[in-house]
Amino acid sequence: MKKKLLGNTGIEVTAAGFGVLPMGPSQLALPVEEGAAILRHALDRGINFIDTAQYYQTYPYIRTALAGGAYDHVVLCSKSLCDDYDGMMEAIREAQQELARDVIDIFLMHEVRPGQLEERRGAWQALIDARAAGLVRAIGLSTHHVDITEAAAGMKELDVVFPLINYAGLGIRRGDAFATADDMLAAIRRCRAAGKGVFGMKAFGGGSLTAHYQQALDYAFSLPELDSVMIGFGKVSEVDDLFDYLEGRMEKDYNPDVSNKRVYVNQEDCEGCGACKNACPAGAIYWNENGLASVDHDKCLTCGYCSPVCPVRAIIMY
Repeated sequence: MKKKLLGNTGIEVTAAGFGVLPMGPSQLALPVEEGAAILRHALDRGINFIDTAQYYQTYPYIRTALAGGAYDHVVLCSKSLCDDYDGMMEAIREAQQELARDVIDIFLMHEVRPGQLEERRGAWQALIDARAAGLVRAIGLSTHHVDITEAAAGMKELDVVFPLINYAGLGIRRGDAFATADDMLAAIRRCRAAGKGVFGMKAFGGGSLTAHYQQALDYAFSLPELDSVMIGFGKVSEVDDLFDYLEGRMEKDYNPDVSNKRVYVNQEDCEGCGACKNACPAGAIYWNENGLASVDHDKCLTCGYCSPVCPVRAIIMY
């Protein structure tokens, strides 16, 4: 698979990366050996870039897949939601231990929102110090917000940014308001002009755009501003589908079978705002015992009306 340099980091990554979130306990909860086999299949086919996070609880899949040293060339990116110095340093040490790597290639502040650049200043200083100490090679942030992506362009110490971008603009925010794919693309261009590496997330909008598979990939892989596109995988067939697409073997009318996919609300992300509940035409979304949104699958039409209105991209489909 074609590779590109990730901004000015000197790190070379494949055009597509492997996002491990779907196989983890918050979604498919695959057995470790099964998930590791999917990872090895993707690596054997040519992908060299893996994205994970402390929050995903997916380190065992990666460690198992990489055991034996056959994949030393793989670029690993992890992230942490920690907002203080000690917490971020501990997150880096955890990644080193759990992934059996002395150096983590890329480490990010995870899902930065407006106001958090100041609130998480201690965590950011920890990343700067970890890079200086040789614990990580490149540092940056992931975000769903246009305004944070714009700010990243001006952060001198930042190497890479991992923004949400898809053709429908699902999940993209500016402050407390919704924003568009064009808004995010303009912010991404500012990052590129500043020499930052950029790789994109959520090309399928958390699964809501999977029924428009080729349209979603056409958009993401047409953007020269992205050094890589991170795709979440939970099956070997999904890896093979991507390679069929990238290598031009896919029939033009092909879309994956999504008939068995269901809509879920990620409980870790949900803020209980009620936007999805109000948008649901079938009355399938209700408040659970924790005061957060959940889905009654006996009522759900999988119409997708809930996904665009969620302010924190808690609506997912798998």
